[in-house]
Amino acid sequence: MSTDQPAAVNPGSGPRRPTSRFLLSHPAHLFSLGFGTGLSSFAPGTVGTFFGWASYLVLNLYLTVTGWGVLIAASIVGGIWMCGYTARKLGTQDPSAVVWDEIVAFWIVLLLITPASFVGQLVAFVLFRFFDAVKPPPVRYFDRTVKGGLGIMLDDLVAAFCTLLVIALWRSI
Repeated sequence: MSTDQPAAVNPGSGPRRPTSRFLLSHPAHLFSLGFGTGLSSFAPGTVGTFFGWASYLVLNLYLTVTGWGVLIAASIVGGIWMCGYTARKLGTQDPSAVVWDEIVAFWIVLLLITPASFVGQLVAFVLFRFFDAVKPPPVRYFDRTVKGGLGIMLDDLVAAFCTLLVIALWRSI
C-alpha cells in the first residue's frame, strides 16, 4: 500500500483533532502544539503567534542575540522533527493545531525588527499572519511542494522572510 499521506493513528478514521490528553502524551506534542495554544478552536495559528509574541517578550529579558540564535536554530531543527512527528500521529500533513512553526518564525521576525515599538510589533504580527494565513507566492509554493516536518516549518519561515521584506521596504521609505 503506497500513498503520499502518512498513516493515521487509527487507520480508516482520518485526521483527528488533538486533545489535552494528546498534548501531554509526548514532549514533541507539547512543543508542536505550542504548549496548548494550538488546541484553540478559533484561529490556532493566530493564538500560537500571540504566544510566540508573549514568549519573545519574556525570553528577550534573559537572552542575548547569541542566545536567541542558538534557541532559534535548535527550535527549527527540533521543530522539523517534532512537527512532523505530531502531524503523523494526527494523521494529516500540516494540522492547524501544530503552531510551533508560527512561534519560531515570529521569534525571528521580532528579533530582526528590534528595536520596535508596540505598534511596530503589531504591524509585524498582522503582516506575518497575512503571509501565513493567505499564503501568497512564494509562501504557497513551499506550503504545497515541501511536505513533512520540513514543509510545516519552511512555509512559516518564508512567511517570516516576506514579513521582514515588507518591513524593510517600509522602513526605507
